[in-house]
Amino acid sequence: MKLATIVQPQPLPLNESVLFEGDALQVLQRLPSGAVQCVVTSPPYWGLRDYGIEGQIGLEASLPQFLNRLVAVFAEVRRVLRDDGVLWLNIGDGYTSGNRGYRAPDKKNPARAMSVRPDTPEGLKPKDLLGIPWRLAFALQADGWYLRSDIIWHKPNAMPESVKDRVSRSHEYLFMFTKSQRYHYDQQVMREPTANGRLRNRRSVWSVPTQATEHAHYAVFPPALIEPCILSTSRPEDFVLDPFFGSGTVGLVCQKHHRRFEGIEINPQYVQIALRRLHTLTHNVVRLKAA
Repeated sequence: MKLATIVQPQPLPLNESVLFEGDALQVLQRLPSGAVQCVVTSPPYWGLRDYGIEGQIGLEASLPQFLNRLVAVFAEVRRVLRDDGVLWLNIGDGYTSGNRGYRAPDKKNPARAMSVRPDTPEGLKPKDLLGIPWRLAFALQADGWYLRSDIIWHKPNAMPESVKDRVSRSHEYLFMFTKSQRYHYDQQVMREPTANGRLRNRRSVWSVPTQATEHAHYAVFPPALIEPCILSTSRPEDFVLDPFFGSGTVGLVCQKHHRRFEGIEINPQYVQIALRRLHTLTHNVVRLKAA
């Protein structure tokens, strides 16, 4: 019998804004507990994109595997979040594949084509809407998160779809989760004007146009969508985390509003995109090899 000594990886200190290049779960496991005030993120959607990166989330063989991976990631997110912290989670939906191992390009959206695609989940039928946002929300709720709000992100300029037997989708979900019953929340930030000029508590349907970027990235947060989230649930100099950093929009909003941010991104191409957008961060990149 061989005796093996397991060396615990060194924890990663949080002193200033930094971008970690690596797997979200592995990086999160090395971050200190209770260090982050706010989390704003959008994980890869299941079966919608193949980024060609080993270990990527979104092409799991089954829907339960996809959901379980995200639950594991967000369990670590909950650990690094302060007790009064808030998680804002954007997630979109999709349709079953009908067990086709590919997805044909849409005439109005050629980028949707894929050469690999998961099979139809057990219990669902061809052409079924998957219901992923609520499946994930309930899974996180069961894992200990407080599910506080579901927000409809209405996209006035949504991508058209070449469908003739259902309405075209023009919305996604933005969920608000908390770690505890009581948490930091600035209600004044979340007030909006009414027709008579008075202010009221912001409603749960947000009309925010999608916003293109000059860099090639499939899914980009519009800053207007996440600004109220960051401003209402964090303070200046607080840490804001995005474990699926993508092109770095969370970082841009944090820089504008004097927050520090921690980004995690597995795709080296998107790390470079984020660095070009975050001009002052070029010296604060940590690259972590897979364990």
